Amino acid sequence: MRSHSYDDILAGPRRRKIPEVAAEPGLVVEDPRSGYCGAVVRLEPGTVVLEDRQGRHRVFPLEPAGFLLEGKPVTLVPPKAPAQPARRISASGSVKVEGLRARTARDSRIWVEGKHDAELVERVWGHDLRVEGVVVEPLDGVDVLAERIGEFGTGPQRRLGVLVDHLVAGSKESRLVEAIHDEHVLVTGHPYVDIWQAVKPAAVGIERWPVVPRGVPWKEGVCAELGWGEPYEGWQRVLGAVAGFRDLETPLLGAVERLIDFVTAPEG
Repeated sequence: MRSHSYDDILAGPRRRKIPEVAAEPGLVVEDPRSGYCGAVVRLEPGTVVLEDRQGRHRVFPLEPAGFLLEGKPVTLVPPKAPAQPARRISASGSVKVEGLRARTARDSRIWVEGKHDAELVERVWGHDLRVEGVVVEPLDGVDVLAERIGEFGTGPQRRLGVLVDHLVAGSKESRLVEAIHDEHVLVTGHPYVDIWQAVKPAAVGIERWPVVPRGVPWKEGVCAELGWGEPYEGWQRVLGAVAGFRDLETPLLGAVERLIDFVTAPEG
């Protein structure tokens, strides 16, 4: 009967399946042809460097079934690169900070016109705001803006970012904003009558936002036209439809991002 040599392992119709083993540094293997036994030091293109007990190095080719591990043939393969943890993205599109502990609130603030504005900003930018320690507060209308700024007392480390609805040329809002002259205050806005309109119609399942006749309160008119019930019910529908920044119109996105940058910028 013919004895089987090491080279017969890969030959013949009943080929043995040889396991692949990652050539991690320190793994001890044997070269069956020379009998050299050593620990993996490093991999080089197409070869592996082994170190014996005397500290001597030898280079061997990386071949199928090229080594013995505990007396059994193995194929050495490069170790897999450690898996990088998948980056989680916040609702605003920023990289989410895992294990976040909200920092102490800054003296600077972001003001918005009302409760709905604050809730929408929190829904999309809440994670970013907690990372930066920025508090968002509703103004209950821009008519009181100048007075509130005076009460707040701005400064280099006490900035105000203000988000205003319907900030278009000739509007009441634009005239109120033009009267503010304070380098520590930045007012941005969007062209929509109400923050609801800054949510893309498709997000709430409509083709477009209804046109509300003059003299009719906008929210009441929209809810009546769409059959959404009372404004508080309509707002829950709108807010619930917003999963992230992709559900908002570009003018609002740009306005809020500018405010966050302004109130978190270092003094200088």
